[in-house]
Amino acid sequence: MSASTPATIKDVARVAGVSVATVSRALNGAGNVLPDTRQRIVEVARELRYSPSGAARSLITRRTDTVGALLPDLHGEFFSELIRGIDQAARARGLHLLLSSSHGDADEAAAALRAMNGRVDGLLVMSPHADADFLAYNLPATLPAVLLNSGVAGSGQQAFGVDNYGGARAMTEHLASLGHRRIAFLGGPAANFEARERERGYRSGLPAGAQPWLLAGDFSEGSGERAAEELLALPPAQRPQAVFAANDIMAIGLLGRLQAAGLRVPDDLALAGFDDIPIARYISPALSTVRVPIAALGSQALDALADTLDREGRVSEARPTVMSVQLVVRRSCGTPL
Repeated sequence: MSASTPATIKDVARVAGVSVATVSRALNGAGNVLPDTRQRIVEVARELRYSPSGAARSLITRRTDTVGALLPDLHGEFFSELIRGIDQAARARGLHLLLSSSHGDADEAAAALRAMNGRVDGLLVMSPHADADFLAYNLPATLPAVLLNSGVAGSGQQAFGVDNYGGARAMTEHLASLGHRRIAFLGGPAANFEARERERGYRSGLPAGAQPWLLAGDFSEGSGERAAEELLALPPAQRPQAVFAANDIMAIGLLGRLQAAGLRVPDDLALAGFDDIPIARYISPALSTVRVPIAALGSQALDALADTLDREGRVSEARPTVMSVQLVVRRSCGTPL
């Protein structure tokens, strides 16, 4: 063995004076190896700088110790918090994390799922395209998966989400309690389950006799700016008294454009969002919003997936888990603190 040639498991076995099988058992933590033998093998492996082959180990254990996460995007504070929660839980379980984004495109989502098959032991899937047919076609039945924020029912997978309807209704009712009757809703993509549920909660929370006022959005900061332009084109008396954005990023985009035009929030128009991303409390005025346990959503979904893997793919309960949200009142909606 030359200095430039990586050591193999056979080299470790030869120097340690044991069989290849014993080396494999010792380095994989099996219990049927004597402590002195295990110590000798570990020391030899360290001296030879032996690095076990992940591919070879996978052939033996049928595990890659890697889980995949397919998300709509990897950009922005929401996904940063979500990934943080997933990653912390994965590391605590000794699992590696493979991330991919669909960029909101169904074909890219399908390609990402197919690419991960065989490379991961299980998947977390958050995708607006994840309906029953999409999952049946692109997700192998033998690959454990947990769905995030999905409206798919009866798919056989575990699912984690948040109370989008209840949170949106509570925020709309709060705005109405401040005396606002003309409350506009800046929505998300039409095909997105969360956006639909938040719009449903908004409609349910409107005061009696108030008409829904819907502004088109796509969960991006830019769509918040475009909604602000639409409102600025109206005479002041015809503008809404409050705008409830279906996520914080749109609310922040709308706020920036209104302020640039000289409008004061909340004096001229009250504003609220949804998610409570970290920056929401630091902008001026601080944003009233619906707090979603973003990191906890990721960590609990990962824990559920890891538990399924420990049970060799058997799902203990496929019933959806709906996590509670919290109304967070700050200065942007006009409530004195």
